[in-house]
Formats: sequence, structure tokens, C-alpha cells
Amino acid sequence: MIKILTIIGARPQIIKAAALSRAIASSYKEHIQELIIHTGQHYDDSMSEVFFREMQIPRPHYNLNIGSGNHGQQTGQMMESIEKLILQEEPTGVLVYGDTNSTLAGALAASKLHIPVIHVEAGLRSFNKKMPEEINRIACDHVSTLLFSPTHTGIKNLEREGISHHQGSALSFDHPGVYHCGDVMYDNTMFFRDLSLESAQILQDLDLKDKAYILATIHRPSNTDHPENLENIIQALDKVSREKHIDIVLPLHPRTASILKRAEYESCTRLIQNNTYIRLIPSVSFLEMISLEAQAKLILTDSGGVQKEAWFMEKPVVVLRNETEWVEIIEAGNGTLCGADSEKIHQATLNYLDSPPLSYPPIFGKGKAAVEILETLLSANWY
Repeated sequence: MIKILTIIGARPQIIKAAALSRAIASSYKEHIQELIIHTGQHYDDSMSEVFFREMQIPRPHYNLNIGSGNHGQQTGQMMESIEKLILQEEPTGVLVYGDTNSTLAGALAASKLHIPVIHVEAGLRSFNKKMPEEINRIACDHVSTLLFSPTHTGIKNLEREGISHHQGSALSFDHPGVYHCGDVMYDNTMFFRDLSLESAQILQDLDLKDKAYILATIHRPSNTDHPENLENIIQALDKVSREKHIDIVLPLHPRTASILKRAEYESCTRLIQNNTYIRLIPSVSFLEMISLEAQAKLILTDSGGVQKEAWFMEKPVVVLRNETEWVEIIEAGNGTLCGADSEKIHQATLNYLDSPPLSYPPIFGKGKAAVEILETLLSANWY
């Protein structure tokens, strides 16, 4: 039997892990044992605990309770604790998701102990190394033995960096296996969409009508840590909502909510308070978010995950960043990169409200990524 240590720590990873954990429990538990390690990178209930309850994810076998901190401090503490658990559990492999500090810590701790690293969501690149996530992605990919990319673009990115599929007999981090598998988030969206529409009461609670509002999320430091950037974004939301008489629902990431209380953000707060169309709400559960996305007119976000979910829900997306890992969305015309430029955000939003995209090709797979990943774990020569 294969024994996998799964490392999670942030909200997106918890959600992604649901797809594989669900597939293991339903069809692979005789062949794969999964132990989940939660680093505690996201420790707020609204960002962590609620997702375990709601998404039927097995409780973590270990919670490291690392919490927040500077990148080096946080990553170092995670590595130290993960290393101890690897030595204790002696897994076949360590599985990591995405691009957070938890991802990097798990990959480095495992690779230094010569334990194969399995990276789900490999090959993504924003080509902006000022983003901590970009450094984490690159470092993780270069020490991984099995790399699962959700898109063909991800495969090409890896090839440009000298990481290509090894055709020989045995796989290792020197001779890795690289696979296009589709996106596990699409698996989850397909699985939970109907459930979210049946069970989530958030639209009724907020008195929102189907396709009569814009959904927005803002949490990246490039936007929230710079008052002028956040103010530019809020100004665009203010202008669009007044011109179109349309509600804008803005679930507040705990970090963004805290930042808005600072004195230097007073002008942002005043804009929001003086506009009844802008609806600030606390951060929401995954099912509530899926429900809000499914019934929104369009979506504005600086989140990589929400960009994809917009595509899954066939909603245009205004990206509040200057680059994206999901270039396919932009190339297809279903998303526009605007950064924190108020006029670009305003114009792109108006364009999508007036002329929404008509097609969403299946670039993220067929909703079977988890099964493809698990079948590869059982058939490939990597341990």
C-alpha cells in the first residue's frame, strides 16, 4: 500500500485536497493511505475549519498550528515540524498543492530526506518573481518527482525550465514524471455546485437576485498593502455600481478586513460607506462562494482560484493583477488583466456587463483530475 503525507495549510489547498481525499475514500482506500498534515497557515475558522466541515474532508491527522509570521520564519517552522513527521511516519511520498509557504516547506523537507514529492498544480507561472507564490512554485517543481499540471501551458512552462517527462524505467526528482491531468478544482466545482445551490442561503440572506450583482474579492498584498492601489480598485467599484445601478458583493478576507481599519485606508472606507451598492460581507464558506459565483453577473478578483472558478461557472472575470498563472482565460477573451488601474477596471467591467463572452472551451479538463492523479500514483514507477 502507498502511504501519502498530504500537506495543506491555506484555504485553497484545503479545498483542492477535498477532490483527492474524496476519491481515495470512495475508490482507492485499499491501495492508498492518506495522512493529512495541516500546517495552520490559515487558522481563522472562516478560512480553515469551516471547509473541513462543509467539504467532507477527513480531519487532519496532525495540526502544526504554525500561524502567521514572516516568510522565512513561517516556512522554517513548518519545515522543522514536517521533517519530524516524515521521519516518524516514513511515507512513500509527500503530496503538496499549489504555491503557498506550506507547499514550499513540505517540498523542501521531503526532498532533503529523499522522499518523493508529488506536486499537484505544477507548472503554473506568472513570470513575476516579486510574488512569493512564484518563488514557491518554481522551487517546488524543481524538487518534485511527480508533477501534475492542470493545463498544457503548465507542461510547456516546465519544459522551458528543463523539466520534462522521463521516459526511462524509474522516476526521481532528477528524472521526474510530468503529467497533464486537468484541474482538481474543476472536480470540486462539478461535485459541489448543485449542493451549493440547494443548501446555501446566502443569496436569500443578502436579498440578491440571480445575475443582478457583481462579485469581487481582494486579498493580495500587492493590492491590500498599498493604500493607493486599494483605493483605485474601490473607486472603480464605486463608479461602475453607480453608473449601472448594480450591487457589488465583496466578501472580506480577514486580512483585508483588518487592513481597512487602519488610518491610512480611511478614504477607501469612506468610499465604501457612502455607496449603498457596495455590500461588504464577512468571508464565506466554499459552498457559499460557489453559490455567489454561480449566480453573479461577472467577477472581479485578484485570486488565482477565483479566476478559475469564474471560468468553471462561465462568468467573465476582471483580474485585479498585472499578470496571471491562468493565461488561457485571458487568451480566450474571458478575462482581462487590469492590475489596480481604476480606469482599466472600470472599462473592462462595463465591457463584460454589456457584451459577455459566449463560449468557455474545456481547457481545464473534464472534472476527473483526481482519478487521473491517483491512477498515476498506482501505475508509475516512482517509489
